[in-house]
Amino acid sequence: MVMGSLPEDVDLAVVGGGVGGYVAAIRAAQLGLNVTIVEKDKMGGHCLNYACIPSKTMIKVADIFYETQHSQKFGINVQGASINANEMLNWRMDVSAKLERGVEFLCKQNQIEIVKATATFLSSNTLQLTNGTSLDFKKALIATGSEPVVLKGFEFGGNVIDYKRALMLESIPKSMAIVGAGYVAVEIGTLYAKLGSKVSIIARSDVLSRFDRDAVELVKKKLQELGAKVYTNATPASHDASSVTLNSGEKIGAEVIVVAIGLVPYTGSLVLENTKVKLDKKGFVQVDSSMRTADPSILALGDVVGEPMLAHKAMRQGVIAGEVAAGQNSSYDNMVVPAVIFSDPEIAIAGVIEGEGISVTKFPLSALGRAIALDTTNGFVKIAYDKDQMVKGVEIVSDEASSMISEAALAIEMGATLEDIAATIHPHPTYSEAVMEAAEGALGMPIHFFVPKKSSE
Repeated sequence: MVMGSLPEDVDLAVVGGGVGGYVAAIRAAQLGLNVTIVEKDKMGGHCLNYACIPSKTMIKVADIFYETQHSQKFGINVQGASINANEMLNWRMDVSAKLERGVEFLCKQNQIEIVKATATFLSSNTLQLTNGTSLDFKKALIATGSEPVVLKGFEFGGNVIDYKRALMLESIPKSMAIVGAGYVAVEIGTLYAKLGSKVSIIARSDVLSRFDRDAVELVKKKLQELGAKVYTNATPASHDASSVTLNSGEKIGAEVIVVAIGLVPYTGSLVLENTKVKLDKKGFVQVDSSMRTADPSILALGDVVGEPMLAHKAMRQGVIAGEVAAGQNSSYDNMVVPAVIFSDPEIAIAGVIEGEGISVTKFPLSALGRAIALDTTNGFVKIAYDKDQMVKGVEIVSDEASSMISEAALAIEMGATLEDIAATIHPHPTYSEAVMEAAEGALGMPIHFFVPKKSSE
């Protein structure tokens, strides 16, 4: 499909219409460039159609269903609550479709052409498209994202699926085994456990092994409450239509097996050897701080250029790439990329919470009015700071942590101090007060919790 007529040549050709690609296209068009996006599937890419948005949509549905059945403490008793998997899937698909139409509308309003095709580089200034046309460009942007890693012996097919298929099931499986222990595994495992599946998570070491153990233990405790089982220090050896066998010989029932062991950059169809673009040892496109590759005519952004492989990083890089393509002297110099795990409770991190010269103060949600009122006291806020009381990092384990972490990111970017946060009025009663309380505690002036004073000896 071509929205409008395909120009013979363009100022900027964007390969990939995901969140990084379309943001770059819009910014470049705002700055006067003639822009074409080449997208082989759906506008909005994996984030809008297969990953970020669908998973958070289904997590919310699962939360509602679970809370409906577990609200007796509030005086709410619901008998016979059930989930209609088809209607849930329809809602999830409709959300993605609505957002995809929104992106297409924005592109149209910014006079950006969208070509539905796969692109291959013929040279540093020409793309060959699978619709039979070629496209000459002054600048090109690689925004092709990533794809799931395939596990040998557990290739996708039959009852072995990736995270995308896991978010498109037409029925709730009675049992599900998830191979992998990162945030995707935890999010999918939590949502299906709340929907009633017997979930098993197979972890090579432990779930969320790169994250703060104080936070992870709360997530593991909730998984256990939901009936999900985490197999630590385990490796899947084989599988059949109804089970997974571990290297220990133990067999786990699994109607569906989700392999979620990571992502790899997607560059295979681009034929980059026809350009001067260089890849690193892991297959990521090498770029500088202005998103320029080794080829003067080609830029790249998002998952395809490396970690962290997060949509919001790609969107920020999209703004930079669009400006650079238009001749501006822009640079990706952000100090922090917030990370969020939509687990139960949510985990959100900005900056660092450990390291040389860093001190940390922890505020427990058990001392927060909002958390007590909603019975969500299993959480905390940690605030990290240096000897000059500059905020270096914040970790939030709480309901709504995903919304709260932006304050921390802004504080770090602007060089805020503990006093800047403590002296900022936070609305009451909210979870966000916990960030202020943590800052007050770090300053030795806690109001709603007690921190013993350090000995002067």
